[in-house]
Amino acid sequence: MEKKRTVKIDLHVHTLFSADSVARPEDIIAFAKKKGLDGFAVTDHNTSECVDYLLHKGLMRKDGRPVDDFLILPGQEITTSEGHLLALGVSLPNNLKGITPQKAVEIIHENGGLAVPPHPYDFFRAGIREPTLDMLDIDALEVFNAATTLKRYNRYAFEYAQKRGLAMTAASDAHHPEAVGTAFSTFDVDQFTVAGVLDAIKKGGELNQRYLTLKEAFKKTWNNWIRLRKRRP
Repeated sequence: MEKKRTVKIDLHVHTLFSADSVARPEDIIAFAKKKGLDGFAVTDHNTSECVDYLLHKGLMRKDGRPVDDFLILPGQEITTSEGHLLALGVSLPNNLKGITPQKAVEIIHENGGLAVPPHPYDFFRAGIREPTLDMLDIDALEVFNAATTLKRYNRYAFEYAQKRGLAMTAASDAHHPEAVGTAFSTFDVDQFTVAGVLDAIKKGGELNQRYLTLKEAFKKTWNNWIRLRKRRP
């Protein structure tokens, strides 16, 4: 029987498999360990390719257990018709872009994952608006995003989660390795597995909140521009 432990997890991280990131998965893992994290969730935009890559490299396990005491959760940031939605703990198809958030939540739950809207209220970054949130059977809400456009958007998200009694998460939304762990969530888990962390997310954890510095935010924007420029024909 595993001993209960406290773990630090960044639940919103992008790799080079996202169109707007340049971060190699191996570099993210190295920086996450250096910062004292116990794991993170891969949440690339509309793709689970990184999950397949990490499984192939032996850096993740299909049974949801950690590798060398470090846990990577499968996930995806789905661009729904009403905004972005994190699918945590599941590897989903790469063709979900544009579906309704209601359908996305349904698919996530059918596959045993959690539906967590990221950066709600941040309309510059496709946050889901409140009238839509009201209709969604979500499992938690990202109430602190280190890369939010305006800090008040995080406050609005926190107040909404309080109103609905939702579990809350904090995350970096990292798009380069150095940003991973800028913000993260701390959970008490009965089992240090993907299933154990998902169960802890629903119960709620401690929010560890720090914003990206101006330098880090500029690097995120610069890397995005370089990556998108390379993708042009």
